[in-house]
Amino acid sequence: MNKSHGLVGGMAIACLLVTAGCNSRADEEAAAPATTETAATSDAAATTGDAAAPAADVEFASLTGDPAAGEKVFANCVSCHSVEAGVNKVGPTLHGVVGRHSGEIADFNYSDANKNSGITWTPDELFVYLADPQAKIPGTKMIFPGIKDPQQRADLIAYLQTQS
Repeated sequence: MNKSHGLVGGMAIACLLVTAGCNSRADEEAAAPATTETAATSDAAATTGDAAAPAADVEFASLTGDPAAGEKVFANCVSCHSVEAGVNKVGPTLHGVVGRHSGEIADFNYSDANKNSGITWTPDELFVYLADPQAKIPGTKMIFPGIKDPQQRADLIAYLQTQS
C-alpha cells in the first residue's frame, strides 16, 4: 500500500470515529488497529503494541495547520462546542481557547480533573489533548475518542486560533 492510500484510509477512519459520536468507545476500540498514518508510524505502533503510538510520534511543531481545513474538522465538534463567545453547550465555548487556562470559563461546570489540571491551552497542549482527552486529563467529562490524525488536529488548532 502506498503512503497516500494509507493516509486517505486513516483520515476516513478518523472521520468515521469523530462523526460516530462522543460516547462511541466501542467504535474507537474496534477501529483503532486500522488507524495508521504511514508505514513508518505503523511500524512504530507494531513495535510498541500501542495503536495510539503513531499520533504521539508526530510533534505539533512539525505540522502546518490550515484554518479552512480545521473549520471542516470542527464541524464534528459543534454538537458539544461553540466558537461563539459566551455560548456554552455540553462542552464550554472554544472561543479564545488558545492561551486560556483549563477550567476558566466561570459559568461552565467543569470536572474537578479539568479545573485542577493546571493546563494552559497552548497549541502543543491542545495537540496532545485532542489525540486522547482522557489520557491527557484522566477524569475529564469530555467523553470523546480523540482525533488520531495529527494533520487534522493541527488544522483544527489553526482554526481555533482564529476564533478569539
